[in-house]
Amino acid sequence: MARLEGKVALITGAARGIGAGIARAFAAEGALVWITDVDDAAGQALADTLVGASAGSRAGRAEYHHLDVREEAKWQAAIDALLTAHGHLDVLVNNAGISGFEHGPVPHDPEHASLEDWRAVHRLNLDGTFLGCKYAIRAMRPRGTGSIINVSSRSGIVGIPFAAAYASSKAAIRNHTKSVALYCANQGLRIRCNSIHPAAILTPMWEPMLGEGEARAGRMARLVSDTPLRRFGTVEEVAAVAVLLASDEATYMTGTELHVDGGILAGSAGLPHGD
Repeated sequence: MARLEGKVALITGAARGIGAGIARAFAAEGALVWITDVDDAAGQALADTLVGASAGSRAGRAEYHHLDVREEAKWQAAIDALLTAHGHLDVLVNNAGISGFEHGPVPHDPEHASLEDWRAVHRLNLDGTFLGCKYAIRAMRPRGTGSIINVSSRSGIVGIPFAAAYASSKAAIRNHTKSVALYCANQGLRIRCNSIHPAAILTPMWEPMLGEGEARAGRMARLVSDTPLRRFGTVEEVAAVAVLLASDEATYMTGTELHVDGGILAGSAGLPHGD
């Protein structure tokens, strides 16, 4: 039996990158996956691909739905539509997020960042996660069970001086995850909430920095030179952790954080130097 067979999952920011990897993994494990994003073309293309891949197999189904996670009314409408169509929600993955650099280099350090840019990052990353948790709890409450997975970051554990808004928003997601987990337990609900903290995961976001040609390998090596495993992670490695948290194998895990970071938060892999 597939690990997520019979489960209904909603994933935000799922048109590409880590979200798309989680959508593929969930579908492969038998879940019915609601792919949500604001990039309708990419989201629908992924859903079509997953539907085609599931034909004649035991893989789950996939649907695409537009969702701007910043808007509370959009969340309420999306959850209402999902419950009307499928009756229940088992898994929510709050993955949608931005770094603040999507439209080019702008100051995001604590001294020069504008309040407008600071709020824009928090509105999508943090408000979107808050709203997702809020409406997922309400949707899961009648059955008393479910799994909420919040995608934070290594940057939610350590400071990032030139991406302060991103780091702040991801740190808040980390802590809100624990608040949600404790609230649900206090309510007598078996709704679990955990966070995943990826570090350098090879997604399209990195391509402008990596470039093409013979120099690409050297650039990749430099970018992960402080990572003990000395390589980028893959979206499949993050997705594997999400599958675990979504499955019934993790029913005693809540309020925890799982790092997918090649060991970077563990410390240095270098040899000690004597005086």
